[in-house]
Amino acid sequence: MADIVERYNIPEQHFWLRGQRSGPPVEYDARAGMWNVYGYPELHEVLGDPATFSSDTMRVIPKHLRPDSKDLSLEGFITQIDPPEHGKLRKLVSSAFTRKVVADLEPRIAALTHELLDAAQDRGRLELVTDLAYPLPVIVIAELLGVPSSDRALFKQWADGLFQRDTKVSLAEPAEEQNVDMEATLKPWKDMAAYLAGHAAERKRQPRADLLTRLVEAEVDGERLPDGQVVNFAIVLLLAGHITTTMLLGNTVLCLDAFPEQQDKVRADRASIPDVIEESLRFLTPFAALGRATTREVEIGDVTIPADQMLMAWLGAANRDPRQFPDPDVFDPGRDPNPHLGFGRGIHFCLGAPLARLEGRVALNILLDRFDRLCTDPGDPVNFMPTPTMTGVSRLPLKI
Repeated sequence: MADIVERYNIPEQHFWLRGQRSGPPVEYDARAGMWNVYGYPELHEVLGDPATFSSDTMRVIPKHLRPDSKDLSLEGFITQIDPPEHGKLRKLVSSAFTRKVVADLEPRIAALTHELLDAAQDRGRLELVTDLAYPLPVIVIAELLGVPSSDRALFKQWADGLFQRDTKVSLAEPAEEQNVDMEATLKPWKDMAAYLAGHAAERKRQPRADLLTRLVEAEVDGERLPDGQVVNFAIVLLLAGHITTTMLLGNTVLCLDAFPEQQDKVRADRASIPDVIEESLRFLTPFAALGRATTREVEIGDVTIPADQMLMAWLGAANRDPRQFPDPDVFDPGRDPNPHLGFGRGIHFCLGAPLARLEGRVALNILLDRFDRLCTDPGDPVNFMPTPTMTGVSRLPLKI
């Protein structure tokens, strides 16, 4: 593991990638003013009990760290909503991500992959994130949503503004002692909301066969969704619909570079590609942490957590828990079973998981077809995203 940390210059804040933890599975961080859950069985419990561990974390965030409601409303922001409202909203778009609908996208995904790789080969170099891992899923989700995929430079600018940050926020320290630039944090949201509000307004005038029209025309309990809910729902779909696959594809290729014997095996047996992807999700978990807020006093991992406490559910650490995964720091696509939490668990299980898995499988198969070896260049370093709660590469140059 130490070789991988040094080879790819893995950021210090990605502690779950730097060897096994020695501390307890649940502990309180007084400096940050929140609880951390690292263990697999403990996290399994947290994610499976939305009544006790609420996704509405904003209610326990101190006022000085909350955005003004006139600047940012979380209405309709599905990842922050609890039952029963969550189920009603999720149902509105779940039919767009059924296995049948997703499977029908395979020819388009394959054609896009070849098109993007053709362009990269014409340039004589391949930087996986810029040339494939980012544009492929963002084009697919933009086409599903109904916004121009040609605007993907804008989408990347907004996503980078939100996710390429290493800010550490404390709920316990006074505002004046923290360097939290709320305006810089909110600007990507505001810009994205204005962009999608314009497209939503256009759908009211001229409906189309796309997800945005479905949201505009959707009804919950007999009433149309408010404009703010439509926009926030669209933001989640646009962001989550591409960034997970971007990280998944980059991480999987990085694993095959780090473990060349596994690359040899998957080249010889393409049927094992899904297993490689699942192990990548465990080994380099894209969304490595989620926030939750307790609604009552609860005991977890022999620790009592009071009501109205913020906790961080560290999926990346739980996926390295030796109590669940033998030899957790070994990349082993042959793990059986492999009940990782890479896409979460419970009611908030990633809605786009089937699409992300399909995009990863198709793209990886084509990469293995077109290149004799997927390997990084020691003279051209890999860059990890600095965000403490996400595991992904922002730059992955490959030799071609």
